[in-house]
Amino acid sequence: MKKAFLIAALVAASFQSADACTNFIVGKGASADGSVICTYNADDYGMFTKLNHWAAGSHKKGEVRKIYDYDTNVFHGSIPEAPYTYNVIGNINEYQVTIGETTYGGREEMVDTTGVIDYGSLMHIALQRSKTAREAIHVMTTLAETYGYCSEGETFTICDANEAWIMEMMGCGAGSKAVVWVAMRIPDNAVCAHANQSRIGKFNMKDKKNVLYSKNVVKFARSKGWFSGKDSDFNWKMTYAKPDFEGRRFCDARVWSFFNHFKDMTRWLPWAIGKDKNAEDMPLWIIPNKKVSVQDVEACMRDHYENTPLALDSADMGGGIYQMPYRPTPLTFTHNGKKYFNERPTSTQQTGFSYVAQMRSWLPREIGGVLWFGNDDGNMIAYTPIYCGNTTQPECYNTPGADALTFSMKNAFWVCNWVSNMVYPRYSQLFPSLKQVRDSLENSYFAEQPNIEKQAQALYANNKAEALALLNNYSNTKAQQMLARWKQLAFYLIVKFNDMAIKPEKDGKFLRTPEGLGARVSRPGFPNAFADKYVKSTGDKFEYPVE
Repeated sequence: MKKAFLIAALVAASFQSADACTNFIVGKGASADGSVICTYNADDYGMFTKLNHWAAGSHKKGEVRKIYDYDTNVFHGSIPEAPYTYNVIGNINEYQVTIGETTYGGREEMVDTTGVIDYGSLMHIALQRSKTAREAIHVMTTLAETYGYCSEGETFTICDANEAWIMEMMGCGAGSKAVVWVAMRIPDNAVCAHANQSRIGKFNMKDKKNVLYSKNVVKFARSKGWFSGKDSDFNWKMTYAKPDFEGRRFCDARVWSFFNHFKDMTRWLPWAIGKDKNAEDMPLWIIPNKKVSVQDVEACMRDHYENTPLALDSADMGGGIYQMPYRPTPLTFTHNGKKYFNERPTSTQQTGFSYVAQMRSWLPREIGGVLWFGNDDGNMIAYTPIYCGNTTQPECYNTPGADALTFSMKNAFWVCNWVSNMVYPRYSQLFPSLKQVRDSLENSYFAEQPNIEKQAQALYANNKAEALALLNNYSNTKAQQMLARWKQLAFYLIVKFNDMAIKPEKDGKFLRTPEGLGARVSRPGFPNAFADKYVKSTGDKFEYPVE
């Protein structure tokens, strides 16, 4: 199959799963401890991934980097290797540079199917070659402009311990080997987000300190007849990726909900609902009404629009008997000739991995950067700490033999999915048990963080290698302990809630009769919220006759 045809087919397929990821961004002046915080939910059905690692290294002149597509593993071509590359674990490097993304697609004709570099490769190459967020932007745009960019429109989160940036990039069509792009620095006292819908509108082309963009950003749109106004009136997203109903309801609604945790967003609710074509667009960022902690952001990664008009918990019959705040996909469906849709919250069942990155400028760089990482829906996992100087992964996040088609009890993705898929259909019954374990683990990690980092700092000045080894061992130990605890949780859930009954327990132990048998189970039946809907929908069909 010819490369151009193959890539075109892959691009067409990717448009069908465009509502895939979520990124949140917190400036250092908006965070509770002065850290820059950013997040990434990598969402895609069938996705299986490990915690990747690229070791630091020196490279001889003439060495090349082979580019394999991040999503499909298709070979795109080769580029010259950099003389020196930095250590990268997951989506953070040893200098605390962190890069995430969400795909928004945009105009399909702008995809350069002959380009060499895809969005995923672009992120990881930049992490290996950049000491700052600004340097990463330069690396990414230079590579794309030199070798061509073969992905759709992307929004990138690019952060370090001092700055947070949002960048949007698109190709200039098949064979162009060119891109258009714009990057904006998020104010230190602000929070920002993007979720598969282009977010950058108008931008100040004179603000060279906080706004960067390609020379052709307006010229290319003019050449296509997509824009004819003044440069100062140019609006990136309205030109290259105008939001439609799905872009607002499935995508910007996640941004709206994140903002709504830290500011009353009622004014912009019509935009998130998506049905009013004249609704006021949301701002790119907001100033939060309180300082935002890592724990706050983790909670936002678990959001299902709770306590908003878009709430998924018990709002309708879609949640089933046990009020599941998840819905089946695809997001749209047709019934009796009419088209309908499901909500798309931040927390979703198809998450492959999720992280909350914490970058702190006042600490030694390999101690200051922490990737709070998990392999499944953020609501269903405990985020474990991975330090940015780590050079080996926990076995549970990098399990030999495990893949998308091979279950392994040693693998966090599979064990966590095993548990979450038990919980989903009986959410109101089983989730409290999961939440208790999840929160207990995370609280212990945050409680231990100051002490382990104090030990690492004491070692760092005289024995840097020993300090980094301490943190690496700590990270791997905590991840493996999490896996062991999750297995215990799985065993507990199947015993406790077997056959839709509930076994009694006391002081953490299941009760037995004096004769040694299991104590009599309770059978709770329908929750009241569902019973009300059930009776209304069935009328008197199941009404018990009066005797």
